[in-house]
Amino acid sequence: MKTLAAIDAFHSDMTEWRHDFHRHPELSFEEKRTSGIVAEKLRRFGLAPVEGIGGTGVVAVVDSGRPGQSIALRADMDALPMDDLAGTSYHSHIEGVAHTCGHDGHTASLLGVARWLADNPPASGKVVLIFQPAEENGLGAQAMIADGLLERFPFDEVYAFHNMPLLEPGQAGVSTGPTLNGYIIWDITIAGEGGHGAAFFKATDPLQAAARLASEISSIVGRYLDPAEAGLITVCSMQAGSSHNIIPASASLGGTLRAVKPEVIDLLYTRLEKACEGIAAMSGCTITCKRLAEVPPCVNAPEGAARAAQACAEVVGADNVLRDHSPFPFTDDFALFLQAAPGAYMFFGQNSAMCHNPAYDFDDTLLPVAASIFARLIQQRLG
Repeated sequence: MKTLAAIDAFHSDMTEWRHDFHRHPELSFEEKRTSGIVAEKLRRFGLAPVEGIGGTGVVAVVDSGRPGQSIALRADMDALPMDDLAGTSYHSHIEGVAHTCGHDGHTASLLGVARWLADNPPASGKVVLIFQPAEENGLGAQAMIADGLLERFPFDEVYAFHNMPLLEPGQAGVSTGPTLNGYIIWDITIAGEGGHGAAFFKATDPLQAAARLASEISSIVGRYLDPAEAGLITVCSMQAGSSHNIIPASASLGGTLRAVKPEVIDLLYTRLEKACEGIAAMSGCTITCKRLAEVPPCVNAPEGAARAAQACAEVVGADNVLRDHSPFPFTDDFALFLQAAPGAYMFFGQNSAMCHNPAYDFDDTLLPVAASIFARLIQQRLG
């Protein structure tokens, strides 16, 4: 491992920042404390952050004052609505909210890059540091873009990373082309007529409709998707009822559907709507299906992937850089930045429970690794 000595020198500071973010997680578009600390530290480093972009986003530019490319680096800041059961000394102090995806580590790593850049500005061009809100609900990148990010802080290339428990520690994954699924976040509401649990024949039971619909949804991929194609649809939330003897008047389901190909995403959503129509006709309930967010597949440009792989190789060694891994089934709205400019999304291995598991925790040894890889990218592109 060949991390930069200048970045290793403040590894303990990055760890302290990460643990502080971990203790105080914030949900999508609620990252006021996090973004405030990010902005304060950027100012302390001598930069001039702009706050409130897309709600709680923060952007800072490190400008060499000389002509050249504009390279953007992005980190996400939001946490998840779940408990922290990792048992660390810096566990979440907010009940029901936890950094169980590692965005605390992403943010701390990019802050480390900002500190390094303040002392080692690029020889040409500029670096745009993007601290993004609301990745988990798929709406943060679009909010920043709608708020003028691309016009106010234009960039020619863009890069990001995610920790990846599916890779071994010390490994990096940088593929060319599709690297993450696109998705639709969907929400289904089921309206029926409530009543007494013993007089079910006088009610229109939305809970039974929800259960049948959940079962039908789980069969969509197996029944309607060509086996040669890749796609998935998952029910992650079912809400209904308040007591053992009351048939509720409403129920809801929520989840995601994902694929690399847009036409597969469209097929899955069409079948989801058809399933809702069928269960509605059978149950007598009114069923409404809505798209809450939609994100395209994350696609690495060939040149961007090659540059990212070179930067990774300089830090973790060429033998530890996977260049041909299959697309991971997850999704990241960083895809919208990659539609605006070529670049790459990287994965860095760690040994832990899977992301979105309550026992997950970001590996602090990744902090100088990620920051050093970003730094090598900047050296490569801007000198």
